[in-house]
Amino acid sequence: MTIEERKLMNTNVIQNLVLENRNKLSISGVLDVLSFDDQIVIVETDLGLLTIKGENLRINKLSIDTSDVIIEGDICSLSYSQKDLEKKGEGLLSKIFK
Repeated sequence: MTIEERKLMNTNVIQNLVLENRNKLSISGVLDVLSFDDQIVIVETDLGLLTIKGENLRINKLSIDTSDVIIEGDICSLSYSQKDLEKKGEGLLSKIFK
């Protein structure tokens, strides 16, 4: 099943973020992990791109079947961004640097 097919199926999206003691984050509704290292993890969710920043971050559980991810480490911030806005920005930058 492609990401687009999953998006069409999920019209009533419920996403849960559970942060325990700022060192364990459980996320549901994850479509893909776009990038990760020990300081930043970027995941694509049903509600947009979610950026997790911190130190010593690691992905302890990744289940595409259940759309769940568990991230552990010293979590400092969580922020959402719109996928559409980022795509427009990439198009603009690619036009400038042609």
